[in-house]
Amino acid sequence: MNFSGIPRLSPVWLTGCLGALGVLSLAGLLTACVQVKQFPLQEKFGSTETYSRRFDARAAQTCEAARRALLSQGYVINTAREDLVEGQKSFQPEPESHLQMAIRIVCAPESADGKVSLGFVTALQDSYTLKKSNNSASLGVGAIGSVSLPFTSGNDSMVKVGSETITSDAFYDSFFDLVKRYLATNDSHSEAH
Repeated sequence: MNFSGIPRLSPVWLTGCLGALGVLSLAGLLTACVQVKQFPLQEKFGSTETYSRRFDARAAQTCEAARRALLSQGYVINTAREDLVEGQKSFQPEPESHLQMAIRIVCAPESADGKVSLGFVTALQDSYTLKKSNNSASLGVGAIGSVSLPFTSGNDSMVKVGSETITSDAFYDSFFDLVKRYLATNDSHSEAH
């Protein structure tokens, strides 16, 4: 057979083409293997009892009782208004773990005369873990070259690893019971004066 009319392929060009084909095949294979994880819908609008309660008090009184309830449990108050209270508290259940609880209470009038209010509460818990990283020093000297020195330093930092809204009915029940207690205390102080 006479192949003189067919152009001859260089080995370098052929190797490059086969390499590119291999990379594209590998990329296609990896794309087929990687799947985006799908999560079911997390929100279910239903009962309002978990996150809210009705109080026989004005909105400002309800928020004041909520502020006192948080203070009684060691929370630091970030915001305190007649319609909003925000507080946070830190926990360290293990030496290399840290939790931070943030609670937000919104107080809104429920009746036309304002003597009944609703308290809406949400608690968010952030989880952190200790991340350690070591750094070593090296020194470059022009004539000698690079010299590694045995000096090391460690940088420890807390890295956020999770965040979730607390959904426990018992948690919110205990909080609202404490708010009611402070509302009753406030009522007894008002009657005494």
